[in-house]
Amino acid sequence: MSDSCGAPTQTASLPATVDLANEAVIQGTVVREGAPVPGAYARLLDATGEFTGEVVTSDEGVFRFFAAPGDWTIRVLAPGGVSIDSQVTAETGEVAKLEVAI
Repeated sequence: MSDSCGAPTQTASLPATVDLANEAVIQGTVVREGAPVPGAYARLLDATGEFTGEVVTSDEGVFRFFAAPGDWTIRVLAPGGVSIDSQVTAETGEVAKLEVAI
């Protein structure tokens, strides 16, 4: 199943079809006062700040990107005019995890 932007449904566990040995994954959760925030937008920006992709957080507040190895910015946009940037480094064979508190 996919959402309106064509991205796969975001889930807390990595899909079984992902070969982590060949992927660099960025995964995170958006929370407000410790509770997941569904329906927020997570944007992937490259090292120059250029927009690369966007997904909507799941009911559990989860987002995930498959990215090239390197430095990235995750920009979370949430209801109430919230915009928060988080820096993350993606490496092949690893899941870079982050929690974004808004």
